[in-house]
Amino acid sequence: MVNYGTMTRNKAPATEERLRDADRSQGTILAAARDEFALHGLGGARMDRIAERAGLNKRLIYYYFDDKEQLFRAVLEQAYLHIREEERKLNLLNLSPAQALRRLVEFTWTYYLEHPEFLTLLNSANLHKARHLEGSLRVREMNSPLIATLGEILERGRKDGSFRGGIDPVQLYVSIAGLSYFYLSNNHTLSAIFGRDLMTAKARHERLAHMCDVILGYVLRS
Repeated sequence: MVNYGTMTRNKAPATEERLRDADRSQGTILAAARDEFALHGLGGARMDRIAERAGLNKRLIYYYFDDKEQLFRAVLEQAYLHIREEERKLNLLNLSPAQALRRLVEFTWTYYLEHPEFLTLLNSANLHKARHLEGSLRVREMNSPLIATLGEILERGRKDGSFRGGIDPVQLYVSIAGLSYFYLSNNHTLSAIFGRDLMTAKARHERLAHMCDVILGYVLRS
């Protein structure tokens, strides 16, 4: 006699294991694709090399991702997910408004330094006019909480009298990101034309201090 209850119980763990395997495979593919896209850009990246980096059959990549374009979009989404998750760990709302902004500037600078692939992925995405992100509701949903948090920090600062009013949180975040992004993305050309190594420990320290002064100088009530 067949015990259907036992069959059902046995089937559930097997299904869960298959799902875990699928998650692991996709994670491995995305990590390999991230490195390939960061090194070669979207145009120069090759699915064969991604499969080789991942140690998986290329057909498995196409099973999860229809083509290179869809894979690139998934990599971008994963990249934004990671930085947003790390930002949430800062618990900015538990800090004073000025401390929170300083911490966000410091985090952004450090994250870009430690994750140069993030910058090169953004360079590639912009080269293709961000068409892979335009239809991504996931990316918008991931970024909205950050802007909401920044808006709350600015409002708290305005109410306690430390910040001036009328500051757009989107514009402010673009400035925070841009101050780090431009310097790091162009450090070779900037170092060459100014005759200074802008990536020495001293230069990096000076840059971070300058960025904090610029951002806080803009928001603090004089």
